[in-house]
Amino acid sequence: MLETVRGPRQLIVGEGVAQNIPRVVAECGSRVLVVTDQVVLRQPGVAEIVAAVREKVEVVEVFSDATADVPLADVALAVSVAAEVDATVILAIGGGTVIDLAKIVGVVRRHGGTPRDFYGESKVPGPTIPLVAVPTTAGTGSELTPVSVLTDPDRELKVGVSSVHIVPDFAIVDPELTYTCPAAVTAHSGIDAFCHAVESYTARPRAHGPRDPVEQVFLGRNPITDHYALLAAQRIARSLRRAVRDGGDTDARADMSYGSMLAGLAFSHAGNAAPHALQYPIGAATHTPHGLGVGLLLPYALDAARETIGDRLAILAGVCGLDVADASDAEAADTFLTWLDGLLAEIGIPPTLADIGVARADLPRFAEMASGVTRLIQNHPGPTDAASLTAILEAAWTGERTRHVPTPSRS
Repeated sequence: MLETVRGPRQLIVGEGVAQNIPRVVAECGSRVLVVTDQVVLRQPGVAEIVAAVREKVEVVEVFSDATADVPLADVALAVSVAAEVDATVILAIGGGTVIDLAKIVGVVRRHGGTPRDFYGESKVPGPTIPLVAVPTTAGTGSELTPVSVLTDPDRELKVGVSSVHIVPDFAIVDPELTYTCPAAVTAHSGIDAFCHAVESYTARPRAHGPRDPVEQVFLGRNPITDHYALLAAQRIARSLRRAVRDGGDTDARADMSYGSMLAGLAFSHAGNAAPHALQYPIGAATHTPHGLGVGLLLPYALDAARETIGDRLAILAGVCGLDVADASDAEAADTFLTWLDGLLAEIGIPPTLADIGVARADLPRFAEMASGVTRLIQNHPGPTDAASLTAILEAAWTGERTRHVPTPSRS
C-alpha cells in the first residue's frame, strides 16, 4: 500500500465555530486581506466576523469583488490589493469561487508570476501565505482541497491549479453561515458535493510509485477515500432535499456542511472524474452554474461505466437509504440511478444538455476538450476516448439511457 492524507493544519466544524475566526487569523498574521463577494459581505454574520477581525490585527483590507468562476481579471485585482496592504494572511469567506480565488492570490503573492505559470498539477513551488478558509455554502469543499479552478479568457474551458501547497492552512466550517444560502445555490452546491462523493467512490483505482504522492495530486480511490465518500453520500442523500425545501432546517444544514466537508476530503485524494471534466467546456459555453452541470451529467457518466462499477453503485444505493437488501447488484444499481434521477428533478436540475442550451453539433468538440483534462478524466472508471465521452454527452443531450428502470423504494 502507498497512500497519502492531506488536509489543513486544523479543521474546525460545528455550529458556532465561526467565533474562532478572529483568533485564528491573528495567529497567522497581522496584515489581513479578506476575500469575499458583495452578496456574502452584506450578510450580518459576515460583517460581524470582519469587524471582529479588525479588532484583533493591525490591518484589514476587504476585496469583495469576487465573481463567478474566478476569471483571471479578478485574480489580478485581488493580488494588487494584497500588495497594496502587504498582506501576510488571507481570510476567505464565501463559496467555492471565493476560496479558489484566495488560493491563487496566495500563490501569486508568495511566488510571483501569473496564474498561468501554475496551471496543472504540482507546479506551485512551495508554501503560500497563510489562508483561513470559511465556506458559506455546503458544496465545493474548497476549504479542504488542493485545487483552484479558474477561467482563462484565452481558453475554451476552465483550468485548474492543483498543488498540496494550496490546501488552506485552517478550515472553519460553521453550518450557521449557510442558513441564508438561497434555495438554488443550496441545490447547485449540494449536488456538487454529492458528485464529489460519488465520483470519488467510483474513481478508477491506480497503482502508485513512491514519488506519485508528491508529483501528483489526484491518485484514484483507496480505502480512506471510500470511507469519507460513503459518509458524505449518506448525509447528503438524506438532507439535500430538505435543505433546498427549507433553508431553516438546521439539522439538514448541518448534514450538508458535514457531508460537503467529507466529500472534499474524499476527492482531494481520489479526484473527480468525467462529470467534472465534461462540465468544464459545457459550463464555459453555456455560463451555467458548475453544480448544475456536474449534477446533470453524473447519472449519464455512471450509467456508461456501470459494467465496471455496478457493485459500487449497489453499495451507494444502500448508503443512500434505498431498500436493496434482496436485490442483485444490477438491480440495486438501477435503483440507485433511478433514485438519482428523482433527486435531481426534485432540486431543480434540468434532465438534459438540450435544456441548458447545448447545441448537439458541439458535443464531439466538448468531448475532445474534456479528454484533455487528464487529471480528471484519468479517474473515470469507464472508457475515456473521445468517442466514449461523446456517447455520454449524446445520452445527456437526448436524455436516453438503456437500462432497466425499477420502482425505487426509500427507507
